[in-house]
Amino acid sequence: MVTLNRIYTRTGDKGRTRLATGESISKTDRRVEAYGAVDETNACLGMARLHTGGDAAFDAMLGRIQNELFDLGADLATPPKPDEAEGAALRILDSQVERLEAEIDALNADLPGLTSFILPGGTPAAAALHLARTVCRRAEREAVRLVESGAPTSPSALRYLNRLSDLLFVAARYANDRGASEVLWKAGATR
Repeated sequence: MVTLNRIYTRTGDKGRTRLATGESISKTDRRVEAYGAVDETNACLGMARLHTGGDAAFDAMLGRIQNELFDLGADLATPPKPDEAEGAALRILDSQVERLEAEIDALNADLPGLTSFILPGGTPAAAALHLARTVCRRAEREAVRLVESGAPTSPSALRYLNRLSDLLFVAARYANDRGASEVLWKAGATR
């Protein structure tokens, strides 16, 4: 349980923040950049959900993903220890990645095949989901930088981000009247 009685701590006034472990680090640390971009992705999903209309199952899926993004932020904010016992820290699970894959397949089943790249746009929900997708891709790049720096990172966290960006692409197509309102790229059309 998280209890937030005091919103400001003044620790950020000098460019520092604390990880879930209590360790003080710079706000520009790769780990902070990674979970910060995850937080931005979550905010974009919140905006997208304002436009999902009456599709309760679709909205519920996005709501569950928003909750999982908080779990992902906690995972990234808690560097894994080599001797970490299972369940000692909140971690993204492979089963969550697998659920995203199943949801991608289910959403994609009713969509027409792609004949071109898609421009972000169409319906308000689709445009917002495309924005969430691009921010998620940035979060993924930040997480890759974190891994490449040698910092301990949960392997499922990176897989989750990769699948989520794929899901958001398919979700944007789904939100575009199941592909009917997509805006297709026309290569060289303005030459």
